[in-house]
Amino acid sequence: MRPLLVSCCLLGLKTRYDGTDNYSPEVIEYIKKNELTPIPVCPEQLAGLATPRSKCWFHKGDGVAVLQNRGKLINQNGEDMTEVFLHGAHETLKIAKISGCKQAILQQRSPSCGLQKIYLNEQLVAGIGITAALLKKNGLSVYSDDNLPPQKT
Repeated sequence: MRPLLVSCCLLGLKTRYDGTDNYSPEVIEYIKKNELTPIPVCPEQLAGLATPRSKCWFHKGDGVAVLQNRGKLINQNGEDMTEVFLHGAHETLKIAKISGCKQAILQQRSPSCGLQKIYLNEQLVAGIGITAALLKKNGLSVYSDDNLPPQKT
């Protein structure tokens, strides 16, 4: 069975900032149908943040901008969380490399895992999260919970 990096919240683990999950029966079914081994990750928890935790969003740019030292992520209290989220992204990348993951399915809209949509100053906009950007930069195929990889034939 091939390993697949998966956002913990999609598997039903209560790792979201508000202590809930984003359980996705479609992701579970995809994993089973394709005989994959899920490798659960939560970049924010890997960075040392508690659950629940303060809500965070991009203040400037997105994940690509952060990787280029041009972006900034803050929490609801206005504290700069950029370095914390970068640390979680790098820890997630380590897990992907150790486990041999070539693909990831991540939670859309997250400041870490969002693939096509993120929050910029509390507004949903096109963009990519920090972890998703780092994984893509390092050669992983990254998908979101609402845009799964093609099925195995």
